[in-house]
Order: sequence, then C-alpha cells, then structure tokens
Amino acid sequence: MISLRGGAERGTGRLVSAIGGILMLLAASAASAQVFTSLAELNGTDGSDPYYMSLVQARDGNLYGTTQSGGANGVGSVFRLTPSGTVTTIYSFCSLASCTDGAYPLGGLVLGIDGNLYGTTAEGGTSNYGTVFKISTTGTLKTLHSFISTDAAAPYSALIQVTSAIFLGTSYEGGAANGGTVYEVTSSGKVTTIYSFCAQPRCTDGADPVEALVRGSDGNFYGTTPFGGTSNLGTIFKISTKGVFTKLHDFSSTDGAQVWGTLIQSGSSFLGTTAAGGSSSACSGGCGTIFKVTTAGVVTTLHSFDSLDGASPVAGLIQGTDGNFYGTTLLGGSSGDGTIFQSTAAGSVTSLHSFAGTDGEEPFGGLVQDTNGTFYGMTTGGGVTSCLPSGCGTAFSESMGLAAFIRTVPASGTVGSAVTILGSNLKGATSVSFNGTAATFTVVSAFQIKTTVPTGATTGKVQVVTPSGTLTSNVNFSVVK
Repeated sequence: MISLRGGAERGTGRLVSAIGGILMLLAASAASAQVFTSLAELNGTDGSDPYYMSLVQARDGNLYGTTQSGGANGVGSVFRLTPSGTVTTIYSFCSLASCTDGAYPLGGLVLGIDGNLYGTTAEGGTSNYGTVFKISTTGTLKTLHSFISTDAAAPYSALIQVTSAIFLGTSYEGGAANGGTVYEVTSSGKVTTIYSFCAQPRCTDGADPVEALVRGSDGNFYGTTPFGGTSNLGTIFKISTKGVFTKLHDFSSTDGAQVWGTLIQSGSSFLGTTAAGGSSSACSGGCGTIFKVTTAGVVTTLHSFDSLDGASPVAGLIQGTDGNFYGTTLLGGSSGDGTIFQSTAAGSVTSLHSFAGTDGEEPFGGLVQDTNGTFYGMTTGGGVTSCLPSGCGTAFSESMGLAAFIRTVPASGTVGSAVTILGSNLKGATSVSFNGTAATFTVVSAFQIKTTVPTGATTGKVQVVTPSGTLTSNVNFSVVK
C-alpha cells in the first residue's frame, strides 16, 4: 500500500490511502443526472480495481484498459470493452515464471501509431521494478523493458507517443534519488532517464509523479507531481526531451494540493485538477480544485469542489467535442461514491452523475470520448454482484447527445506521412480531406481508414464524407513543415 511521501512501500492496493485523511467527506447532497448507463461489472477473474487508467479506443472500434489486480493470476489484466458493454480479458499478467512479464498494470494503455497498445506495469519484470510492454488487440504481449530502479521504478502513468519509435513516461519511484523519473523508451525497449526527481534538497523540484505528460504547442512537455515542492503538496513542471527541467508552480493548499491527473492544453494555457486543497471546508484539507496554469507557471483556481458537486478529482480533464471539459471525482456527490462532472473553460461546474455503489463507486480514472460521441469510464469498485467487499469495479457510459466524430492517429505529421483515421461508421466513405485538401485513402473497416497527408495540406480539421453524413476530427491535425 502506498502512503504519503516518506512512508512509501513498493506495491499496490487501494491507492486512495495515498491521499490520506484529506479525502474524508463531511457533506453530500443530491446531484442531477444525465443519460448514464451502467454497462458491465468486473468479476475478479476478468480483472478488478482499474485505477489510474482511462480507456483507450483502438482501431477495431473497441475500448481497452487495464486492471491493477484480478485476472487469472490476481495481479492484473488487459481487457477489451465493446461500446455496448461486453468485457473480455485478453491478457492476465504474471503468466510467466516470477512475473517477468509484469504485474499490477495501473496506468492504462496508449494506442501506438503501429496499431498496437503500449503500457506499463508497476511491478514484475526481471528486477520486480515494473515493465514496459506492447500488446496487440488479440492479446499477444511482448515485454519491451524491465526497469532496474536506477532508470525508473513503479511506473503508474500511461505512456505518450512522441514519434513513431519514442514514448515518454513517468515513474513513481526510482532514479538517482528514488523520487521518480521522467524517462524515454523506444519501441524496441531502450530506456533513457531524462530527469530524476528529488534532485533538489527536500524534493523541492517535486516527487513521485503518477500521471502522463502532455506535449505543449511550444514543443515542451508538461507534467505534475502529487508530492514535493516547497510545501510538499505537489508541483507543476515542464521539461524538454533533452532533460531541461523547469519547476513552474508549488501548490500551497489554498490553490490546491496533490495533483494526480494529467494536464490538458486549452488555448495558450493548461487546465488540471487537484485531489485536495481549495477553498471548501466540506472536506478535511479541501475537496480539490480545477485550475488553469500558464506556460510561465501562473496558476488561477477556477473551481473549488464542495463535496456536493464532487470531491477529490484524481483524474485529469478531457475536452469534449462540445468544447466543454469532462472529468470524474473519486468521492463526493449524493452518496459520497464519486461523480461525473462537466466544466466550462472558466470553471463553471455541473454535476452530471453521482455514483451510488450499485452502479459503481470511486472512479479513480478519467473519461474517454468514443468517436460515437459518448463518454466512457471505469470505477474501481461497486456493482451489485459479489466480488470484493466493495465490488471489483464497473464500466459505464455517459451520453451528452454529442454527434459522432473522427480521431486521427497521430494528430500531426508531415506531407506524405501515414495517418490512421478512427471512427464508428466509416464504411462507404467517399472522400477524405485535410483542412479542405483532398487525400487518397483506403477504408479498412467501419472503424478505420488509412490515408496520407496530401501535398498542399495545412493545419486544420480532417473531414470524412460518408453516406450518413460528414464526420469531422475532434481536434486540428497539425501539418508539420
């Protein structure tokens, strides 16, 4: 079980304790519900307790995720979730002797440009410090790297793909001072430590990063730590691929505390959440915040949760195709079991759903918007069947009535580079264009189109014309010169 910095032990469990007593709720009330559907329950044998991870949509139109425990060997699994709610385990960890294939995958998966899924485990591998792996959607797993502590240990975050052959990640432990790292890993498994946290006295540069980095439009990478900094309440930082590290902000409780979620860029700034702190007295230590931070490190608190609208937003935000931001809170709401919420860019929050135990509880991870327009997520516990004392977790969807769209993988590229377009109803497509410039393409399936960036293309939206209408990408595709 991981506890507050200074008493950490390698291992997994219900990581809620890492946030400590600041998550105790003192109040809750009813919250308005939207079109919420409880899709499936995990039963232990197919996995249990999905934690930091958010689901990811793959080329086959299904969603994929990881559980930190359960599966055939009790130490986690990779599973497939159809949009209608069918769960299938495609891999159970510790299938090899001494768990050399890894154990306890906490951070979820990322869809690679090659169509494979990439992820990490917090333990296992040849030295039991965790692994990096790739897995096909049919369940063929290859361990790419076993961490050795000096390069990284206990990675809890998802990877992000930087180029076709390079990923970046963070680790909770390991590195020169055992305060966690930012590391680079190639698709062949070569790991390079870019930065070791706790390089400064009393870890004033931050400690124990647990979430993925985000690449800013300026080319730098931005991230957070839940611990360290001048008040030991977490930091915001930026870092270049060459390891040039800049601390941008130290949290001090009134402006938030303990950032567990990934940042998201909004215009020239970033939005994020803190699991504690803020102005509300409804929770011991504060109920958490939504904040904005500039690239210069100026933080503005946009919203302080009050337990009625949720408490402890552990996961980061995602931006929906309507321009609003969506997220989950670990606790709070009408039953104290967590919420789904919507926020404007200015921080006006609407609670969309309060979990009540039977439909799930404690959504530790974030949301993903499927190309069918609906949001999907997982809870770490709850459900109506007997599993763990509090349930093994559930899958759910939240519909806001948003239209279908397309997503490009990658989201940027040079003229002539290959691009995969993901969607939900692509059969019969008659044209593909990049910001109005027509492209050649091949329809692979109802969920996938292969294309290349055409000559003359400029940065802007990608559009696909199908018999049922025109589908537009959720973000601009950046044409790199």
